[in-house]
Amino acid sequence: MTSPVSVVIGHTIALRDVDAVARRGAAVSLAAEARDELRQTRDHLEQALAGGAIIYGVNTGFGALSDAKIAPDELGILQQNLLRSHAAGVGPAFAADVVRALLLLRAHTLALGASGVSPAVPEFLLQMLARDVLPVVPCQGSVGASGDLAPLAHLALVAIGEGLAWSEGQIISGAEALARAGLTPLRLGPKEGLSLINGTQVTTAVGALALCDAAELIAAADIIGSLSLDALLGTVTATDPRIHAGKPHVGQRESAAVARALLIDSPLRASHSDCGEVQDAYALRCMPQVHGAARDAFAYVAGAVRIELNSFTDNPLVLAHEGGGFDVLSGGNFHAGTVALPLDHMTAALTTLATISERRTDRMLNPVTSRGLPAFLAERPGVESGLMMAHVTASALASECKSLSFPASVDTIPTSAGKEDHVSMGPIAARKLRSVVDNLARVLAIEAIAAARGLDLREHPTSAPLRRVHAAIRAHAGPWTGDRSPSAETEALAAAIVRGELRQAAGVASPLDRA
Repeated sequence: MTSPVSVVIGHTIALRDVDAVARRGAAVSLAAEARDELRQTRDHLEQALAGGAIIYGVNTGFGALSDAKIAPDELGILQQNLLRSHAAGVGPAFAADVVRALLLLRAHTLALGASGVSPAVPEFLLQMLARDVLPVVPCQGSVGASGDLAPLAHLALVAIGEGLAWSEGQIISGAEALARAGLTPLRLGPKEGLSLINGTQVTTAVGALALCDAAELIAAADIIGSLSLDALLGTVTATDPRIHAGKPHVGQRESAAVARALLIDSPLRASHSDCGEVQDAYALRCMPQVHGAARDAFAYVAGAVRIELNSFTDNPLVLAHEGGGFDVLSGGNFHAGTVALPLDHMTAALTTLATISERRTDRMLNPVTSRGLPAFLAERPGVESGLMMAHVTASALASECKSLSFPASVDTIPTSAGKEDHVSMGPIAARKLRSVVDNLARVLAIEAIAAARGLDLREHPTSAPLRRVHAAIRAHAGPWTGDRSPSAETEALAAAIVRGELRQAAGVASPLDRA
């Protein structure tokens, strides 16, 4: 993907923008008009406080302690203590790309103008991003309401000169990291600590990056599946557009069209056109239906995440009313159910791609179903095991995906003395999706290695676009000339698939193009 020169926050951003900033070094700036809107809502919040208003999280305690009133001279201490007490995360730290996405998304939701923070807060997060001050953010500790509090608190602690951050491959104090970057710790005013942690940005950051990779895998499934179909001497009949016009799911029609375009001019396909075989096994014949369902799932989930990226997720919110002034309203936009359910759906959809891919690999390795290919695609079956264990690995990964597909979003557990009595488990849903994306990339890589080997053993060549795909596979996984460990090649090819190398070789569009 090509990175934009700059991403502007404060209005609308897209999935591609998250990927560009988190992984490709795109610069970020705050829209000038957003700065003005931030100033207006901040002024209103300060006026309301000066007028004696009691506002949750501003001059009250938090959660079950919301009935506790805070004296004016302790409002700043309240915000600092909030970050310290809520930074209770544990487990492995999020990768650098996730932390960059967190800085971007937290700055963006604040820049939308409803949180009541000063412009200095999102601007400071953007300075941390630009100077590569990356907080150490543990991945466990959030239930997805009231926002992703614990991990975001670890992010925010560094902004005030506390916590831990990465610097040149080492973990150092937040204060030292800011000093090395030439930044003075942020001084928090009333509500600004709460606004830094109240939202769904961990769920959406992990989910958005996983979706960007999932888009490549969905396209790759059609391409690699087509490669397998040709290697197995399958028929292209099942991709006939008249079949799919009778069941016109958008994704199904798209997957069928991709496979048909890749296979229609294959000399290998033409060489057995009169073989008498009427129909293939479901793993080949039903690719448009299975792969297409994943495409449709992606469209739905990407739409839900895109909405969440550009939403007010704070509480309370400072919102304009018809009379021209502002109201401070408490609500529940921090609840991540709006994305947890879709992310669980995406996890299940990608798992179906892993299971159907594993079945195609099995057919190529099994001499009963491979239509003339040697057992396990070995050079000397028996003396050599060929890709036998590579298939076992694919089976293990596909089964692990099944285990990860139990939806996190159906779970809930009361927290904060029952005040927060229904939670989304959004971060868990997002992390499970991330794991399935990684597993699927490897399952598809194993199928691609098997399909390329199968084509090498056929007398006739495949189509021109699939020959380009074959060459892209060979750039990472060489010809099979005898038993060797396929592990490193599988990992290298899986990474190449996620980068879009096979899709680009085939000339196929990414589902992300319409997200």
